[in-house]
Amino acid sequence: MTEKSRTKKKLESLTNVVQHLLTEVMHLRELGVGTFETLKLMPGYEDALEQLKQNMIKEQEEAKAKQDEKEKLPT
Repeated sequence: MTEKSRTKKKLESLTNVVQHLLTEVMHLRELGVGTFETLKLMPGYEDALEQLKQNMIKEQEEAKAKQDEKEKLPT
């Protein structure tokens, strides 16, 4: 087998792997969208979403407070 044919075979193999990965990503996206749409239909979705927002705000404030505290410490 020549170097050129080995290179061609490797390239074809890599192309097949990339195509497979793209297909898997598309399936995962469809699954994610479907799951999200299902969750939106469940009772309590709006309340849960609001709670997540509040949690994120709280975590960001805590992270900022820690960062501010670190910056105030003498080095």
